Amino acid sequence: MTTDTRLLSDRFPRSSQYHPDWVLTHASGGANSLWLTEWLTEAMDLRPGMRVLDLGCGRASSSIFLRREFGVQVWATDLWFNPSESLQRIRDAGVEDGVFPIHADARDLPFAWDFFDAITCIDNYPYYGTDDRYLNYLAHFVKPGGQLGIASAGLVREIDGPLPEHLRAWWDLSFWAFHSAPWWRRHLERPGILTIDLADTMPDGWRLWLDWIRTGFPDNTLEIQTLEADAGRYLGYVRLVGRRRSDVTLEEPVVSVPTEYTKKPLLRGQSPGTGNER
Repeated sequence: MTTDTRLLSDRFPRSSQYHPDWVLTHASGGANSLWLTEWLTEAMDLRPGMRVLDLGCGRASSSIFLRREFGVQVWATDLWFNPSESLQRIRDAGVEDGVFPIHADARDLPFAWDFFDAITCIDNYPYYGTDDRYLNYLAHFVKPGGQLGIASAGLVREIDGPLPEHLRAWWDLSFWAFHSAPWWRRHLERPGILTIDLADTMPDGWRLWLDWIRTGFPDNTLEIQTLEADAGRYLGYVRLVGRRRSDVTLEEPVVSVPTEYTKKPLLRGQSPGTGNER
């Protein structure tokens, strides 16, 4: 019997237990979500029974992993993928009792404040989290002292000046949201909402990125050639873990603006009729 060695890695013993066909079939982005989740959770304190928001979970592979490996309850929340399909995937994985698929936008979450013990964001936070105001919004949903963990494709160092020539054919506008671990530390530390426990770059992350694309998406020659040419100069994986500070009061959303239209005169001297009297 031949052993399938795809996606086997001593670096990720938990992820290596999962069948490569399952991992590849349920991939929802450009990274191996199990590798990134395992790397992130090495720096987090997750215990059975905790409530975790897995924000931007895609097809819920990371959510299933969190439930199976740590015994946490997971709200698998995503905007782009069908939650009914995710539910079937969750059932097939035998974790329906602890993973709950939710269809929601990261900027319009349907949860109570202070509900979660931890929030994880796997390979998606750059696409909405560069907004300086977003952390104040997201932090409402995690308890004081609760954890925020981010692991994503990013940069080993910032790009100062023009885009390097070897990145140009592959690069698109969304990639300008990619940043380095020191950038993310400054960005998320500055509002004073989080205590940052860790912000770092995965050693040889570009090689793992390249292995993932070669294994799962061998026809993606442009990304493969870009990673080969870059060889870790700019591209890699970044991770950050912080905790919501208990001594900081979050800003409240604006609620005083009227939400329903009320007809009023347009100009001084007009009656509140049609709006065009003279």
